[in-house]
Amino acid sequence: MQIPQSVRDLIATGPNAHLITLNTDGSPQVTVVWVGIENEEFVVGHMGVWQKVKNMRRDPRVVLSMLAPGKNPMALQEYLVIHGKARITEGGAAALLQRLAHIYIGPTVEFPPAAYRDKPGYITRIAPERFTGVGPWNQS
Repeated sequence: MQIPQSVRDLIATGPNAHLITLNTDGSPQVTVVWVGIENEEFVVGHMGVWQKVKNMRRDPRVVLSMLAPGKNPMALQEYLVIHGKARITEGGAAALLQRLAHIYIGPTVEFPPAAYRDKPGYITRIAPERFTGVGPWNQS
């Protein structure tokens, strides 16, 4: 699925995103993450096999949600919800997190901390299946 320009524009501003995965009992697990775009997928970096990584390896269904800075004509806060399927790849997480840190923290920051930079880490690649929420990305 192609990512709309309105979604690309929002992601470029560096909104903190809620990544929702499913625990083994079906309950949601929520983590705040930085998110970028590579090709037609959303990307999130992880330096370890945290619970979210374990969950996505078992069940690839995920949701990302984030607030947008605008309000719609009814004065409701705009927000984006992305439903998709995740796949985990090993390696490249430190470089991805460094690229995202320039957006989320500042142009001169070095991230992740030195102790993590030589570790491969993991990248979650999320193929979007639908976009919902309040904003230009919701055409329903």
